[in-house]
Formats: sequence, C-alpha cells, structure tokens
Amino acid sequence: MLTKENIKFVDLFSGLGGFHLAIREIYANSRCVFSCDFDSDAQNSYEANFGEKPFGDITQIPESQIPEHDILFAGFPCQAFSICGDGRGFEDTRGTLFFDIARILQAKRPTAFVLENVKQLVSHNEGKTFARIIETLETLGYQTHHKILNALDFGLPQKRERVFIVGFREPRNFAWDLRKKLMQPLSEVLDAEVSTNYYASEKIKENRLRSVENKLIKDGLTIWHENKGGNISPLPYSCALRSGASYNYLLVNGERRLTEREMLRLQGFPEDYKIVVGYQAMRKLAGNTVAIPCVEAVLHSVFKALEKPIAAEKSKTKVAVQESLFAQI
Repeated sequence: MLTKENIKFVDLFSGLGGFHLAIREIYANSRCVFSCDFDSDAQNSYEANFGEKPFGDITQIPESQIPEHDILFAGFPCQAFSICGDGRGFEDTRGTLFFDIARILQAKRPTAFVLENVKQLVSHNEGKTFARIIETLETLGYQTHHKILNALDFGLPQKRERVFIVGFREPRNFAWDLRKKLMQPLSEVLDAEVSTNYYASEKIKENRLRSVENKLIKDGLTIWHENKGGNISPLPYSCALRSGASYNYLLVNGERRLTEREMLRLQGFPEDYKIVVGYQAMRKLAGNTVAIPCVEAVLHSVFKALEKPIAAEKSKTKVAVQESLFAQI
C-alpha cells in the first residue's frame, strides 16, 4: 500500500529537479529511484543538489531498466508546442518524447503520474494533439485530469501558465484542491545590488526607455518584458522565463538582466540550491524548469485523492496499446 513514508518516484526530463524539490518539501522521506535528462548541464546541476547523476537519452533506455515506482513525474520538452517555438508538435522529435512516457507507464503501471507542459499544448493543432495525448493515457487505463495553472496564483511574481495532467491507475475521487497564495513582491526576489556584468548597454537602455515613455510606470521595481513583436511592457512581475529568449528579453527596471539566483527564485527554488553551471546554461535550464509552488499545489490534490480510494469495483485496465497510437499525427 502506498503511504507517505514509502513513496518512490521517477523524474523524467528532470532538468534542475523542480519536481524532486516539490515532493521532498511535502514528503521528506519520498525517494527518487530513477532520473534522466539529455542535457549535461542539467545532469551536473541535479547531481550537485541531489547526489545522483541522471541517465541520458530516454529514447535509448529500455523500460525494463527503469525501477518500479509509485509516481511518475515528467515536464516533457515543450518547445515543439510553444507559441515561441516552431509549434510543430509531434512533427518535432521533442514532441514524440511523450510516447516514451507512455511506454514507461504501460510497462511499470505506477499508481499515479504528473505531467507538465506549456498551455499551448491544449490548443495545438486545433486541440488534436492534446486529444491524442489524453486518448493514449486513458487507453493505458489511467483516469486523467488536466488544468492550466499560473505561477502568479501561487505566490511567485512570474506570469507562467502551464498545463498539468494528472493520472491515476485506479479510479479516484479527484478534485483540484488548489492552495493559492498572494504574489510575492519583486523586492523579495530581486537583489538590491548586482554586478555590472548584468547591466544592458546604454544603447539598449535608451531604446527601452524610449519605447515606454508614453506608458504608465508604477513606482518601485518592475520587469520590462519585450514580446515577439518588439513591444515593451513594464510590469510588477516577470513574464515567463524562456530558455531560448534573447539576453534582453526581461530587464529589471529596463536596465539589467536577471541574475542566476533571481531566476531560480522566480521559479520557487530555495536559497541553498547550488548553482554549478554558467549564466547561459542557467538561463536555459531556468526557462525550462517547473514552478515549484505550482507542483506542490498539484501534489496536494493528488495525494488527497490517493488517500481516499473509491470503494466501488475497479474498472478493468486497458493495457494493450495499438501500435497506431504511437504513430505521428
């Protein structure tokens, strides 16, 4: 029987370890039995903070080599579905990585899973991509639920909207029992003084100031966001951190870039998280990671459902997946 004291989980596409930190915050005795990430900087960061080096390319790892586990976590690559990426979905090899999650679920049958991706996944290809994902998960016998959450609603001063998909091997009385929090002010996230290395050039600062001269800028700290069209918006919070954004995509008060530690704070990482990679690598990793308070809110709902199983006769599990399910759209 699954209890709070013996939870074993796998951490696919583990990145900086946001899922790992979230479940450890809720259940200190939970244990990661397998992690993987293709990126060497992610592997080094994970090892420095959790004492284990993730395996590499999941497509090259047979499901038989993955240990038995209770919960599967996967913030699978989002660039294939992102509005800021090419949006090619399953036509992109990063999009097909979802089916590696599916083959592991089929083989290992964990009690539950939590997946995370950009909100555009829900509407991609007129909703057909997301429907295919849900169909695959349900054909595997999992009761699924999904919801788009914004990090702004869970205490972080970052507008980051992501879809979370949760699934249960057995029927559960699941409800989104979300514990929302007031937004943390930027003054508690941003450092008062940083190295001059983080400051933009005078030309860029002048251009930013010229772009917002007719806009109302509130007193205090703001983060100036430049969208794909080149429009600048000074906001009392950060827009979503992005792995492939330009260096000047987000500027504090239109003057300087975020530091590595500030990026981690915007995702809810603790102050003792060790930074062992360079600035460019951290920008990429921080842009790809999960917002920890959002994951914690989801996990509270998941474990509440797991503690109260449905007493009715269990549905028969569909374990056979047609080969066509794994073909590209």
